[in-house]
Amino acid sequence: MAFLHNTLTAMTILLGSTAAAMAQPARDDLAVYAAGSLRAAMTDLARAFEATAATKVKLTFGPSGLLKDRIAGGEAAGVFASANMNHPEALRNAGKADAVRPFARNALCALASGTFGLQGKTLAQRLLDGDVRVGISTPRADPSGDYAFQMFERIESSAAAAAGSAAALKAKALQLTGGPGSPQPPAGRSLYGMQVDEGKADVFITYCTNATEAKRQYPAQQVLPIPEAINVAAVYGIATVQPAGTAARAFVDFVIGPQGQKILGTYGFSSP
Repeated sequence: MAFLHNTLTAMTILLGSTAAAMAQPARDDLAVYAAGSLRAAMTDLARAFEATAATKVKLTFGPSGLLKDRIAGGEAAGVFASANMNHPEALRNAGKADAVRPFARNALCALASGTFGLQGKTLAQRLLDGDVRVGISTPRADPSGDYAFQMFERIESSAAAAAGSAAALKAKALQLTGGPGSPQPPAGRSLYGMQVDEGKADVFITYCTNATEAKRQYPAQQVLPIPEAINVAAVYGIATVQPAGTAARAFVDFVIGPQGQKILGTYGFSSP
């Protein structure tokens, strides 16, 4: 009798567990491809969204231009969050994505070593000095590099430097991150801070959010503001990738909504 009782008890527990599992709603997976500069913020956004929906968000980070190419090549992303509007617009024009919505804004800052000084010059003039190593991300692959090139053009057009300055800056700039062969950031570490710390660049032109995080990890480094006249506003765009599911559309609405914008704001992003 004891054996029968134990067997029946075990079966009851098993059936109860099975019924409870069946009662839980199935969690769909949502693949979100996002710009590397969104790594910390998007991770928090994903966790917050998961708490409100029966969806598991799987994040893939990288330079926006390279992510765009992967999606265009057939990788199954549900949402694309880019550091510019152009790359998701290119997917939309190719019939790969839906309407692109701006969801965050960033700006450029100069991350510099602790020993770097302006020596009585403007930042633009100092960048042009032959002994200053200027680091940037890779243009076309990473929007941060495109924005840096635009900044160089503004330096010349604003009369902050002589004719030919833009070409000189583009030629001397070291494309240290964001390219197909660029190093991947170690988990939890700032790749930009590491480049400056290892002496690969005296000044790195990157997003202010990246520069702030780098200084948090490397307190001796400096975050130098870039004058508004030559700075470039980075508008981030997000889009669902076709065929868009309910979860993808809900995630985009969440990012653009009040809770999503609040999370982005804690990481230094401003509203578009």
